[in-house]
Amino acid sequence: MSRISTLTGLLQERFSCRAFLPDPVPDDTIAQIVATARHVPSWCNAQPWQVTVTRPDATDRFRVALQEAVQTAAPKLDLAGPDAYPGVYGERRRTCGWQLYDAVGVAKGDRAASGAQMMRNFSLFDAPHVAIISSPRALAAYGAMDTGGFVTAFMLAAKALNVDSIAQAAVASYADCVRAHFAMPQDRLILCAISFGYGDHNHPANSFRTERADLSDILEWQA
Repeated sequence: MSRISTLTGLLQERFSCRAFLPDPVPDDTIAQIVATARHVPSWCNAQPWQVTVTRPDATDRFRVALQEAVQTAAPKLDLAGPDAYPGVYGERRRTCGWQLYDAVGVAKGDRAASGAQMMRNFSLFDAPHVAIISSPRALAAYGAMDTGGFVTAFMLAAKALNVDSIAQAAVASYADCVRAHFAMPQDRLILCAISFGYGDHNHPANSFRTERADLSDILEWQA
């Protein structure tokens, strides 16, 4: 198999896992994931990403703290979120949402059920591990952009080792809680969390796959 086929296969096999088994991932496997992901490029080789990874007991403590924060504090991102999802971006977002709702049996208009599914973000989908991804505040958007490459590489390396994952901006919407819980300095931006472990492939939340735009929709040639 060619290297491009291997990479394409990993990209196509990876999915956002929304239900995990309780089995922990060995420390050496997690270290290998991070060691692989650190080879992504960055602006001026700044390598701005920092990763805080929990073992299962620490994951459970954070899960409790995060759920308490959701009940008592207003969401607040370190980086401004999207103003809107116009046009095709909104269509893709809605399609993904309805695929999830259809898979788990949430009917249109059932606000209680959709709210309960949304809250699953803050239980980290029962994952045994979470990686908190941060970058220096001083590097602003470019540090965040570079760190986005690290997030992708982390999830691909995980998939190559049969570990499932989901990147969660929802966790970063309680950045102050995250920073306080893990005693992180104020000079680091909380960008996202990656919940990870071994996926429960029998769970309906993991039964669908999102579509990708056609090449003609994203590629523009200039002669």
